[in-house]
Amino acid sequence: MCYISLTFRGLCNIHMKHFSRPIYCTTVVNTKEWRVSRGLPINKNAEGILTDGPDYTFLDGRPTPLLQKQKLRMLKQRDFASKIVELNSELEFAKTRHQKMLQAKEEEREAILRNRLKPKGRALLDKK
Repeated sequence: MCYISLTFRGLCNIHMKHFSRPIYCTTVVNTKEWRVSRGLPINKNAEGILTDGPDYTFLDGRPTPLLQKQKLRMLKQRDFASKIVELNSELEFAKTRHQKMLQAKEEEREAILRNRLKPKGRALLDKK
């Protein structure tokens, strides 16, 4: 008879009739944390010379065609770059618009101060 018990810490224990031996199961989260803590990418197959390089080369020096995943990765990076440029231009537009709104508000305030009621008659003569 053999059965597996799972404790709350994620440790797997296999219990046999006369023999008991703990087996420790590493979770995917622990593996990802370990890779990130050492400065490695989360997915070891996501980048690197084996992933990014060509599968073969021509002896006469011709360029090799791109693989399907390389094409997809290049298109994805191109989309990221275009999105960054678009968002950057929107940010610059928002900054300039905000500055123009502040400047218009200040000009409106100054116009109100210039056009307010001025003293007339005797008060104007006494002021000079």
